[in-house]
Amino acid sequence: MKIGVLAEQQDKRIAIVPAVASKLLALGVEMCLEKDGGIQSGFADSDYEGVECLDRQMVKDQSDVLITIHPLPEEELTGLSNDTLLISEFKPFFHQDVAEKLKKHGLRAISMDMIPRTTLAQSMDVLSSMAAIAGYKAVLAAAARLPRYFPMMITAAGSIKPSKVLVLGAGVAGLQAIATARRLGAQVEAFDTRSAAKEEVLSLGAKFVEVEGAKEDTGAGGYAVEQDEDFLKRQREEVQKRAMNADVIITTAQVRGRKAPVLVPTDTVEKMKDGSVIVDLAASTGGNCEVTRNGEVYQYHGVWIIGDSDLAADMPQDASTLYANNLLNFLKLVIEDGDLNLDMENEIVSSACITK
Repeated sequence: MKIGVLAEQQDKRIAIVPAVASKLLALGVEMCLEKDGGIQSGFADSDYEGVECLDRQMVKDQSDVLITIHPLPEEELTGLSNDTLLISEFKPFFHQDVAEKLKKHGLRAISMDMIPRTTLAQSMDVLSSMAAIAGYKAVLAAAARLPRYFPMMITAAGSIKPSKVLVLGAGVAGLQAIATARRLGAQVEAFDTRSAAKEEVLSLGAKFVEVEGAKEDTGAGGYAVEQDEDFLKRQREEVQKRAMNADVIITTAQVRGRKAPVLVPTDTVEKMKDGSVIVDLAASTGGNCEVTRNGEVYQYHGVWIIGDSDLAADMPQDASTLYANNLLNFLKLVIEDGDLNLDMENEIVSSACITK
């Protein structure tokens, strides 16, 4: 069996790094890589020992399994060998026709974002790996725009108060944002609908903002749970009160398969201080901030709005390494004596396979 790794077209990451490639070769597979596929992540072709470096078309022609981070565009699906297995992040909850499109081309697919977010599958969870990086980068992106210090500073020229950071959503990304903002010396408040998040928030030295009456679902896989209108109204009121005093707001809340909940409406943004920053990590699914524009950075009423759900791609070397390790742990489940063995009795495999 031959595994092919293609370069990302609009992303500096690469799905497999050299250290992981050598471990895959040890499982008895052959491998090929698109030429210069890892160069933007800091990995030269010569780093991939035992891996053939070919042009893009040759990788597609020769591979039984094709690995990318972002799905191939539909025009590239034509011409792939029948029954080729594609491994990527297809996001079928948001692109509900993706499985039918793949079947139409006679292709099988594993969607890494569909791996269950359980303890057993934790080492394969690319969503958590990338969310942790995104939370870290969100704070750095905010600090770069904010016209003030994060920490308290006492100087001969006077004292500077610490910045106030509000984090909405205390999942993996939110907790990493809290930890990073605290390391930089900011005062941090955090909100989450899950009461279980309170202990984690407090352990990081942040204040937990509580709104009574939230629906909870421990099986939501790290996503937010859709709330009723009464709760959303009280939540918006509490967020607005905190936002008016915040220098930075970082939003991370997403509901699987639905538009992200609006946590920061337009009138809240208009009440924030000039120079404040909102980093919206839910931008790709509609945004938690009402004025977010996905993929754009701009000022609204003097407030910087950063709409970016792909901040992990801004740290391509470490992001690629973590992503590749997640892939390796999954591939160990489905490779047996150098051949592919998709055991549909295995919950992890059956959940990830979207073209049953």
